[in-house]
Amino acid sequence: MTMATTGTSPAALYPRYLHCLAEADEPAAVEVARELLDAGVPADRVLLDLVAPAQAEVGERWARNEWSVAQEHAATHVSERVVAAIAAYANPRGDRGRIVVACMDGEWHALPARLVAEVLRLRGWQVTFLGASVPAAHLVSYLHRHDAYAVALACALPMRLPQAHRMIEACQRSDVPVVVGGRGFGADGRWARRLGMTWAPDGPSAADLLADERVLRAVAPADLAHLADDEYAGLVGRRGELIDSALADLARRMPGFGDYTPAQFDSTVSDLGYILDFLAAALYVDDGSLFTEFVEWLVTILASRGVPAAAVGATLRHYAGVLHDFPRAAAFLRAGGASLPAAGRRPLPSEA
Repeated sequence: MTMATTGTSPAALYPRYLHCLAEADEPAAVEVARELLDAGVPADRVLLDLVAPAQAEVGERWARNEWSVAQEHAATHVSERVVAAIAAYANPRGDRGRIVVACMDGEWHALPARLVAEVLRLRGWQVTFLGASVPAAHLVSYLHRHDAYAVALACALPMRLPQAHRMIEACQRSDVPVVVGGRGFGADGRWARRLGMTWAPDGPSAADLLADERVLRAVAPADLAHLADDEYAGLVGRRGELIDSALADLARRMPGFGDYTPAQFDSTVSDLGYILDFLAAALYVDDGSLFTEFVEWLVTILASRGVPAAAVGATLRHYAGVLHDFPRAAAFLRAGGASLPAAGRRPLPSEA
């Protein structure tokens, strides 16, 4: 192999690769990756400096409503095929212990975890990739049947943190150390630390952690004394009731609500549920910034689809009123509302 030149670097070929994703052109995308590999770019750099940032851009284009769900899925499929082609090209032969890589139950975006799995494989580990949305009981059963040195678990959405905590505790009870990663634990891993988890920001960092068993097993205990107030459990138990009350509030405030199509109604119910799920996760780790960051993201998503920030603000005010006897939840809701643009903090005309 020759050494890579500037003209065949991942950065130089990134626009071409992104165009391949936009056109769902799998052969051309694979050709870009092979061109880099043939030029001497290490396989892990192709994964991390080409595929990973391109996939992040795919998600951003969906968030900006520039791409449909179908376009996002098509591009993701192409990237998955590219990862498979890179793995086949490198064809590593692992002689280190077995690492089981999986996504949390309910997590369907498996490509980031697949990238970590391939980086670990390139570092000499034997890797079993279980893919998206692995139920905790099934993961633990798998660990009992197969000798695993460690587990690497991915979580992309903070609202899955309570489930992630229970899943990791189950692995630890099986005496299998766990490394976690993904945006769901915070950009700096702060929620992983709150839950007593070993966090890695990327594949190479995960490989370094796995190589040091002493560090891998030196996990600080979870800091969850705040759960004694039962706000988290109470909110989860009232989820359906709270969604129903929010729907009734929307019907009162928005005369056109009754004319929603089934798809619009289902989308509204999902958004109302997501607000509660992220609020519950914020209660679980006792960090209002988790909920505020979600509100800011939700407003951006909805604004690109023509939904005003004021609609989100009204729902946050409604939930805060209903949950007046949940002081932490009400405070997080008020902080989320305060993060909205000025127009979003004002009452809708029907509320004035």
